[in-house]
Amino acid sequence: MLVQPKEEALKRLNYIQGHLEGIRKMVQEEQYCVDILKQLYAVRKAVEKMEGVLLDGHLHSCVIEGIKEGNAEEVIQELEELYALSNK
Repeated sequence: MLVQPKEEALKRLNYIQGHLEGIRKMVQEEQYCVDILKQLYAVRKAVEKMEGVLLDGHLHSCVIEGIKEGNAEEVIQELEELYALSNK
């Protein structure tokens, strides 16, 4: 993984973790369900953005390197697995 996507991923993970801690507190305090759901939707979007950052880093580093090293079939199989997981 390239350095910039790694830093971006770690930043997003910290954001997600903070949001989850806030949601836990909201549940403990029995706050309004709609407010909790809104925060959960925000976490879901943050996770999706992180997936994009990681995938972008993977495509621009690991995939290229794997193909150059002659592992194209393995790389394609991994990408197919990721695609299948993303559509569940």
